[in-house]
Amino acid sequence: MAESSTEITTLNTLTATLIDSVTGFRVAAEHTESTRFQLLFRKFADERSQFVETLRQRVTTLGGEPEGDGSFMGKTHQRFLDLKAAVTGRDDKAIINEVERGEDYLKEKFETALKDIDLSSGTRAVIEQAFTSVRHGHDQMSNLKHGMDA
Repeated sequence: MAESSTEITTLNTLTATLIDSVTGFRVAAEHTESTRFQLLFRKFADERSQFVETLRQRVTTLGGEPEGDGSFMGKTHQRFLDLKAAVTGRDDKAIINEVERGEDYLKEKFETALKDIDLSSGTRAVIEQAFTSVRHGHDQMSNLKHGMDA
């Protein structure tokens, strides 16, 4: 049961962080005027929403109560993103920079979780599946950011 408890905590932490990511992508889509970025951000928000549900299902399977909300740091980051977008007047470069910063944080959370050698194979598989999306999103946002810097 102790292992399940640790896994549930890990999964719920990742779930909260993914919820933050979904919210971040949706807010970014609302603040950009680029149709291309709006579609991209919404696509990632939808994909991440699916992984939120996958992680929640795993928590339920382990006998836990799934996370239902984002993290405090995520809410703080969202307020900053809202403020920054309002101040910069929907500047796509500023929005991409903020999204990429959030993706760095998310990627780090998943990498840390995957270093836990005590994860069961079922939990590890679920986290790795979600991490594939996280890594892809991170890389795409990083490429966009660096492309805009050039």
